[in-house]
Amino acid sequence: MKLRQPMPELTGATEWLNGHVEKEDLVGEKPTLIHFWSVSCHLCKEAMPQVNEFRDQYKDKLNVVAVHMPRSEDDLDIEKIKQVAGDHDISQPIFVDSGHKLTDSFENEYVPAYYVFDKTGQLRHFQAGGSGMKMLEKRVNRVLSETE
Repeated sequence: MKLRQPMPELTGATEWLNGHVEKEDLVGEKPTLIHFWSVSCHLCKEAMPQVNEFRDQYKDKLNVVAVHMPRSEDDLDIEKIKQVAGDHDISQPIFVDSGHKLTDSFENEYVPAYYVFDKTGQLRHFQAGGSGMKMLEKRVNRVLSETE
């Protein structure tokens, strides 16, 4: 995805965990952070406490949605996904993308990957990898400050 592109529709989930959201639920009121992760991704698990911190710190100002992107056959086990989500306190809605439908819509190749959309649903920031959480926080704050 390129910057300023609109958020894709959140369709094609194999399953939703912790609730179900549509694009319409996310666009209009507040910015959205969509993060891709996988049960087999060590960096994802390391970054999860910081993602959860964003979720909790900005809960009134920021939508947070997790997308589980499998990287192998082993990652398709829904019970394993539920267990890892529980172990890492992922309480935000989780789009289980076993068919890579949303992954393809986002043209995403990485886990972890972070997409920050402004309240109009335009992509404002993208980053991938386990480092750079300070940069992500800076970008989230910039988008949040535009909406206040």
